[in-house]
Amino acid sequence: MLNQRMVGLGTQRSVIRELFEFGKIRAAEVGAENIFDFSIGNPSVPAPDCVNETALRLIKEMDPVVLHGYTSAQGDAGVRALISDSLNKRFDMNLRPENLYITVGAAAALCCCLNGICTPGAGDEVVVFAPYFPEYKVFIEGAGAKMTLIPADIEAFQIDFEAFEAALNEHTMAVIVNSPNNPCGAVYSEETVKKLAAVLEAASAKFGHPIYLISDEPYREIVFGGATIPFLPKYYKNTLVCYSWSKSLSLPGERLGYVLVPDSVEDQPLVYAAVAGAGRSLGYVNAPSLFQRVCAECAGETADISIYETNKNILTKGLRELGYHVVEPQGTFYIFPRTLIPDDIAFCEKAKDFNLLIVPGTGFGCPGHTRISFCVPTERVERALEAFKKLAEFYKN
Repeated sequence: MLNQRMVGLGTQRSVIRELFEFGKIRAAEVGAENIFDFSIGNPSVPAPDCVNETALRLIKEMDPVVLHGYTSAQGDAGVRALISDSLNKRFDMNLRPENLYITVGAAAALCCCLNGICTPGAGDEVVVFAPYFPEYKVFIEGAGAKMTLIPADIEAFQIDFEAFEAALNEHTMAVIVNSPNNPCGAVYSEETVKKLAAVLEAASAKFGHPIYLISDEPYREIVFGGATIPFLPKYYKNTLVCYSWSKSLSLPGERLGYVLVPDSVEDQPLVYAAVAGAGRSLGYVNAPSLFQRVCAECAGETADISIYETNKNILTKGLRELGYHVVEPQGTFYIFPRTLIPDDIAFCEKAKDFNLLIVPGTGFGCPGHTRISFCVPTERVERALEAFKKLAEFYKN
């Protein structure tokens, strides 16, 4: 008998991927230039020059047997040393290579953490704040745990601490935060992070075991207007950081990230071992060798993220002028306006009539909204405003 859960996951694409595939089909019919595809978070700006330059240099200079061979399961030691040095300089930390486990992107990092922390059949729970990246539910349930969802504060997309504290119990093993947030671009302030840390410290003491804070940070560098992202291990000792270079270096297809398990984590060697053991169990050992080295040498660099801020400004202003309610994003390359009718699924389906591909908020745990991914050429954003205008006029009429 097949695992029916896996059959379901394999036969039902995510809504985002479905739209992405629909966009390809529609583009073949009417021309790609006439499709306003805002479905998927695929960076539109090229990787910085250091990426290709480093890759070519490594290919020319390194022994190909070494360059393309296996590394240690947890990642090459030299790679981990370069990354820990970069983090120490950026965040005034004292990290060691032994604190890092290199992964196949942030998704693998999250799965390693969740499978290392949670025990199937034990009734473990993981708290998530809406709006949230839909795959969190897949990852959590795949680790044998239950997702506990905290409803969204749709005025500012910040944490509803009253609901959060009420949800914590003896079965809570972890809390996932994503700041800057996919899909809404919200950033948690230092004040919010301090309050979050205090709540988790109190709950861990009350229930007699650590509640891990899993910080999902693929958009850490993509912030606007001088917004800053607190480095969570400095505020809460039992923090595990999941990172990816997919967005900062525009390398989504290379699948390179890491889990950071700082020394401050209780029983750090055992927690690190659990993360590594999960990676082994899931088959995630030895992330791609060439790009381990490329990303380590380019750590701290970014693609030209100013383009995303330009797109954000155009969309925020344009959508508001057309009557859409928008909470301006402080980071990422997503905007999450309210739909013009309560049924966001129907709204996004109607948008297809105007060749607008936008994602319903229901899948992010926040109905009545739509995610617009603006990591596209600026001229497409500008031309799309006319389509958003026609969509608004349809509902006004």
